[in-house]
Amino acid sequence: MQLFVVGSEKSRHQVVQRASGKSIHQACWPCSRAIAVFVLVLSWLALQGITTAQGKPVRRILILNETGTSYPAIALINQGIQTALYNSPYRLEFYSEYFDTLLFPDPPTQQEFRAFYIRKYRNRRPDVIITVGPSPIKFMEEVHQKAFPGVPIVFCLPIGSVPAAALNSESTGVEHDIAPAKTVEVALRLQPGTKHLVVVGGASDFDKHHLAAVDQKLKPFRDQVDISYMTNLAMPDLLENLRHLPSHTIVLFTSVGRDAAGTPFKANEAGPLIADAANAPVFSLFDANLNHGEVGGYVSSLSQQGEIAGHMALRLLNGERPQDIPRVKGVHTYMFDARALKRWRLKEQNLPPGSMVLNRQLTVWESYKWYIIGGVALIIGETLLVFGLAWQRARRRKAEAAVRESEERFRLVANSAPVLIWMAGLDKQCTYVNQPWLKFTGRSLDAELGNGWTEGIHPEDLKSSLDTYTSAFDSHESFEMQYRLRRSDGEYRWIFDVGVPRFNADGSFAGYIGSSLDVTEQKMIEEALTRLSGRLIEGQEEERKRIARELHDDYNQRLAMLAIDLEKLADTFGDSSIEAAQQVHKLFNHVSELGADLHSLSHTLHSSTLESLGLVAGVRAFCHEFAEQQRIQVDFAHENIPRDVPSDAALCMFRIAQEGLRNIKKHSGASRAEVRLECVGEELHLWVQDTGKGFEVNGAPMNGGIGIRSMKERLRVFGGHLEIESRPLGGTRLDAWLPFKITRQRAS
Repeated sequence: MQLFVVGSEKSRHQVVQRASGKSIHQACWPCSRAIAVFVLVLSWLALQGITTAQGKPVRRILILNETGTSYPAIALINQGIQTALYNSPYRLEFYSEYFDTLLFPDPPTQQEFRAFYIRKYRNRRPDVIITVGPSPIKFMEEVHQKAFPGVPIVFCLPIGSVPAAALNSESTGVEHDIAPAKTVEVALRLQPGTKHLVVVGGASDFDKHHLAAVDQKLKPFRDQVDISYMTNLAMPDLLENLRHLPSHTIVLFTSVGRDAAGTPFKANEAGPLIADAANAPVFSLFDANLNHGEVGGYVSSLSQQGEIAGHMALRLLNGERPQDIPRVKGVHTYMFDARALKRWRLKEQNLPPGSMVLNRQLTVWESYKWYIIGGVALIIGETLLVFGLAWQRARRRKAEAAVRESEERFRLVANSAPVLIWMAGLDKQCTYVNQPWLKFTGRSLDAELGNGWTEGIHPEDLKSSLDTYTSAFDSHESFEMQYRLRRSDGEYRWIFDVGVPRFNADGSFAGYIGSSLDVTEQKMIEEALTRLSGRLIEGQEEERKRIARELHDDYNQRLAMLAIDLEKLADTFGDSSIEAAQQVHKLFNHVSELGADLHSLSHTLHSSTLESLGLVAGVRAFCHEFAEQQRIQVDFAHENIPRDVPSDAALCMFRIAQEGLRNIKKHSGASRAEVRLECVGEELHLWVQDTGKGFEVNGAPMNGGIGIRSMKERLRVFGGHLEIESRPLGGTRLDAWLPFKITRQRAS
């Protein structure tokens, strides 16, 4: 296996060599196995990373640099670019090229570089080009349309003019800017009485561009200080001159890429020489020049410029157009070296607000304050500990006595209470039951503790009770449950049990405490009321059925005969009395309409379709009739409804569907409703839904018909329940659930 490391320019394309088999065999067998396991894990992680990276789209970024990354400015900018693109959604391929104009300034060599780069990327087209420095952007200005057409450009650190108009539409970036005026302002504030300002620079094209910009921006200070330049000098001569500067002088260091003798220099080479030689404070224009003895100033932050350029490149990779990404005019910050401030006795309090101060040396207190504080605290703590132990012992004795007294008081109250009280610990095991509990069960305390209390629960209620208890215990929530508990005489009694969690003073969970009541008589009353409600509903339905049959078989038939007689009477008039015939026909129509209304009323009171064809056919027929009569679209659907639904259960669901649709007509204002019947597990489920104006569920939105209370009462007879969901302007949904098992038992 080979492990490839992708990193800086120097480490690019390097490969971690294979692990030597010889060294493994020379080790002991357990070490060999451990190393083998480590290699396998490392291989799996590497494959996972490769698989993840392969899932991302590939994007190529070409970075054209003025010089190599051994120059601090270039290294800082490239580091900022890499930081901005670190978490991009692409698998990035970086290609870095270097013009090295300081080492190879002659035009023929530079032309060879340019021709080589054009050939090199002819068949490997980059997605974005980032230029760092003036030479790369000038190169792009000349060959972009021919060699890299359509490839967007992000420029960084250009010196001199911004790219020409032909490149503007396909480029954006950070326009390099220096702020010598603000640096001189803060220098004059730090060293009042300054009379001379010496500007130090080099002889390269890069240096000359900087010097020209500095000279232009320092014009306002010519009336305040004497400004002179040390530029076209070899480094030894420059250093010698700096050693003999007049008093009341400050030095402004721009850049020295090459001296007058042609010797190239990097910022980390020229900066220390100049700062050490000068007999006056040296101020800088770039963050790359700090940490060499320079004081600092309002410096151009090259690393932040790189980050901005990297973010612009990412936006271009995401599909944005260069002309839509605004250019940034320089990035500056006040940055100073505390060691240089101290050397030249410059007061830190005179720095601009928000300035960054590097290399600040800590005082003895700042360096060792925590040790000092810790030592003093330890001495005081040991002293207090002696007194605290004595006080704590007395306090503990008092607390233990208070706890014993509290426990005795609790047991006294619990044993005299008319309810059954229990407690459980962190392990869900029962730790206490009061005397009324023991008297009720007729068992000893030891028999009830732990899980012993569950032995008295009716077998049919045991699982549901334990599920409720365990679920509430795991979530530290209160619970209520009902179950049958065996009394001392052997009779099972209905118990209503309430449990609440207990917490310690520090908020930690301490277990549960609960109370139970014998609600057998209440349950018997509820069952009696349920049976009574069932009989009342049955009686009501029988009466509906009788009235419906009389309306259909008697009154409706008599109206039909009356309509026939009226029609015959109209025919006897002939042409003798047209007006009388019309009146008779009008009466005939009224009688016919009355007969239709009676037929509809009869069907509403008792559905013959439901009785003869079952639940699905009955509900479907009613939905159809309701839609025609009320001009409301009703969508009906059903699923998995068995054929053997008992008649009383079918009638219950039919009445709820009937009342639900009527309420939609009366209250919702909707023009469409949905009705669905289904069998879910062991339950019949009916839901009626509309998209009308809705209501507050806690209010009283429906008062007509059997109403919501009657719906709930019908379902309660069969052990079912009703759920209502509604909100103002959000529609309403009724869900009726009916246990299928109970309805079959009632039918049998």
